[in-house]
Amino acid sequence: MLTHSLKLRKPLAVIDLETTGVNVARDRIVELCVVKANIDGSTEVKTKRINPTIPIPLETSMIHGIYDEDIKDEPTFKQVARSLSEFLDGCDMAGFNSNRFDIPVLVEEFLRVDNDIFSMKNRKLIDAQRIFHMMEPRTLTAAYKFYCGKTLENAHSAEADTIATLEVLNAQVKHYEGVKHLNAKGEEFEPIQNDMQVLHDLASQGIVDFAQRMKLNDKGDIVFNFGKNTGRKVTDVLKREPQYYDWMINGQFPLDTKRKLTEIKLKMMLDN
Repeated sequence: MLTHSLKLRKPLAVIDLETTGVNVARDRIVELCVVKANIDGSTEVKTKRINPTIPIPLETSMIHGIYDEDIKDEPTFKQVARSLSEFLDGCDMAGFNSNRFDIPVLVEEFLRVDNDIFSMKNRKLIDAQRIFHMMEPRTLTAAYKFYCGKTLENAHSAEADTIATLEVLNAQVKHYEGVKHLNAKGEEFEPIQNDMQVLHDLASQGIVDFAQRMKLNDKGDIVFNFGKNTGRKVTDVLKREPQYYDWMINGQFPLDTKRKLTEIKLKMMLDN
């Protein structure tokens, strides 16, 4: 049985959500789990799949493994909202990146049902990711200490940082040689190899423009990565809304983004 040793004044509800996407205002919950840590050290676990009432994009389903067919007969959030609110009643709340994503999404779902069904007042919010990033900083100085076992002198001078980066990269390749990971399909692979093409593919996967206003989706299509057209194929948007191209070209977007967008438009014209 799962137990804990946290010193609690009230139960702590640890939450995690799987959703249709990452847009807090637009996307919906497809699965939620709450682990309630009680004051006496015991825990209660509740996991529920939800019918989001909107399609789950394929690229999202390939990440969390939940497809439209899996949740078509599940209850909607409106149907579970009251029982979930009762389960969370009197609890502080926690998660991993929960203050930026899980809790905002959950609150949005409750507000769509009823403004008064759930309240965040008088709840403490604990985010384990915030603790992780504070105590294990992801900086060059921290990486140099972790991988090379040395203190970075003259940090933020160009020469010192550049030399340290080379040392870190060299140490990373040695440190992770032969270490296996699972990809989104559950297949085992070796992500870090002493091969610049492999390392390039790892760091640059999906990049279309350097500002990442566009990206490659899991099918290899170029899609927009911001705004109202997030996840939609660039070519489809330009065909349906030709004025969108003009808006971006005349807007405050990086020149590289504009150049790549123009290349896509020109290719469309040539292909037609």
